Amino acid sequence: MAFPTKLLNDGERVVVSTRTHPKALVLPVVVLVLLAAAVTWLGTVSDSTGLGLAAGLVAAAIAVWFVLRPFLDWLTTTYTFTNRRFIKRSGLIAKEGRTIPLNRISGVDFEIGVVDRLFGCGTLIVSDASTNGRVLLSDIPRVEQVQLRVAEELHTLSTGGPAAERVDDGT
Repeated sequence: MAFPTKLLNDGERVVVSTRTHPKALVLPVVVLVLLAAAVTWLGTVSDSTGLGLAAGLVAAAIAVWFVLRPFLDWLTTTYTFTNRRFIKRSGLIAKEGRTIPLNRISGVDFEIGVVDRLFGCGTLIVSDASTNGRVLLSDIPRVEQVQLRVAEELHTLSTGGPAAERVDDGT
């Protein structure tokens, strides 16, 4: 997934950019299937067009709230780590964002539950020095690899650059 380059500062590069694992869409898909089955069943047993119209309106409202909204949330929310900052962006029309400079991040940890292991995802925990303290990013695909890449970037930042590029002058 590409992060818009127009939002990067000079010399800034994307280290990791991801969104929530598609596992987050399992429940909306189940709701959609059950909703379609219920509307189909109601359409076959009901002779009243008024009842069918009311059921259709209720089904549409349920579909918007429990299917379309979670899908749009999933589609429009991204998590990006650059060599300078962490960026969380979400929203289709009204946008929302949170940025944490990398030098303020004190740690990046992960947790993988049993179900997460089956899907190949987990929770990434970004700790910073703010009053909020932690940002939990649930259902991140390949969370261990993301954690390793971000931890490597944090180490690079704390040491002043990659070990291969540094010159030891003996002082």
